[in-house]
Amino acid sequence: MKQSPEWNRLLQSTLFAPLHPVISRLKSAGFPTLEELNAQLVAHQPAIAVQSGCELRFVGQGIGRLAFEEQYEPRCYLSGEVQTRTDNWHDLLNALVWLTYPKAKAAINVRHYRSLTETPQPSALSPRSERGAVRDTNTLLDESGVIVAYADAELAGLLRSFQWTELFWQRREQVQAGMDFFLFGHGLYEKALQPYIGMTGQGLLLAVEPSFFTWSKAQQLAHLDSRLADYLSEPEHCRSTRELSPVPLLGVPGWTADNDCAAYYDNTDYFRPGRREAQSLIESAAGDES
Repeated sequence: MKQSPEWNRLLQSTLFAPLHPVISRLKSAGFPTLEELNAQLVAHQPAIAVQSGCELRFVGQGIGRLAFEEQYEPRCYLSGEVQTRTDNWHDLLNALVWLTYPKAKAAINVRHYRSLTETPQPSALSPRSERGAVRDTNTLLDESGVIVAYADAELAGLLRSFQWTELFWQRREQVQAGMDFFLFGHGLYEKALQPYIGMTGQGLLLAVEPSFFTWSKAQQLAHLDSRLADYLSEPEHCRSTRELSPVPLLGVPGWTADNDCAAYYDNTDYFRPGRREAQSLIESAAGDES
């Protein structure tokens, strides 16, 4: 690959580590064309397919009012065609995520398709349909998801309870040895082009064996792709956005040079106490008033 400044920046960024293998195989110095992206699909073994059995292919964006089967998720499921705008970071990053996590992306696609075709319309008694909740959750994962692999359940508990200083500072060495963060959402990758304080991912936590952290990145990515796809194949999973845990990404040890001191985590505008603590404060205040 020709090393242009923008691609070099991505290759040097820890945030983009899951995409590095695919990025390093691109030959263009600028935005890859659809032909170049499809060439990556041809080279991928085994072939990438959606759950309908159709092999994946990147195609141009549809124009105008589209019939149901031509809309993004149905077309992807029914024909394997992923509509991709040229010279567009959001769509390019989506394509790179397909090439990195093909099983998980196909699992999200089929959930969207089924929610559009199998779930009844909301009734007057249920204005907020289950279909909407499932689609919201899977869209949030697809756009802003980060896979949190952990071997220590206590660390996972600290993350879920928003104990950021203890997790990222006091338990820093344990996090670096037994927890890792893999960006998944293509919208989140787009934000990572210009990282900023406040950038937050929606974490889906997956337990792994301690040996996971000794594997090569290729082995780790393949394992997480399969694990996430299996997780999403269970209908009871990812039915509510509350299943995802906010992750202030620039707090992850080593992900920015600024977070190498305890004071960094004092910024409660970024490292917020979270909904559970907020609810406790509300309940406490209610008790004081009674």
